[in-house]
Amino acid sequence: MENRVTRLKRLDCCAVSDALDKVGLNGRVVSGLRAESVTAKIAGRAVTYRLVPFDQEKIQQGPPKHLGTTAIELADPGDVIVVEQRTGIDAGSWGGILSLAAKLRGISGVVAEGPVRDIDEARAYKFPIYCRSLTAKTARGRVVEAEVNGAVTVGELIVNPGDYVLADSSGVAFIPRSEIDSVLSAAEMIAAREAAMAKALLDGSKVTDVMGANYEHMLRKHG
Repeated sequence: MENRVTRLKRLDCCAVSDALDKVGLNGRVVSGLRAESVTAKIAGRAVTYRLVPFDQEKIQQGPPKHLGTTAIELADPGDVIVVEQRTGIDAGSWGGILSLAAKLRGISGVVAEGPVRDIDEARAYKFPIYCRSLTAKTARGRVVEAEVNGAVTVGELIVNPGDYVLADSSGVAFIPRSEIDSVLSAAEMIAAREAAMAKALLDGSKVTDVMGANYEHMLRKHG
């Protein structure tokens, strides 16, 4: 059976968004997270971490660990790291050395709900990052890692480790593990119908006929 991530990466976020609507999971696409390093689609399983203000740090045993490093070590090649930094503090949730380490490990990219720094380094490494904003300010003394591979919030969505992620220039879709097969099937059907519609236009059909006969009925749950 073909790898689910391979199938997901063939699709675009718009087709997946439509598929999520079709199977009753509407709203699981987040807007406003921009591709800030390279314009590249990424798809994979989520490895997560969550940041909190520095003064909420708990006393840790053993040597300190820099934020993001545990997630990189836990990730398999092809995974996507998803970061929550919703503290309101202007401080990086990801940086240049992390981008290099993730690139070397074969991680597909990063989705950050919050600021990212060292973006020029990520661009040099051609490592994809989708994030809410950019900053030059370090996390040190400002924010700290509270949890790795727990639930995180991106936009209004709860994202769990192991969920599927697809990000492109239109948005970032998060698909629960339990729903991936139904979403893939629906999205592939939608993509095939849209390809047929494009062919019909190229063959001379009128756009009103093509979209009226196909598009308006495509998202019916039992269509």
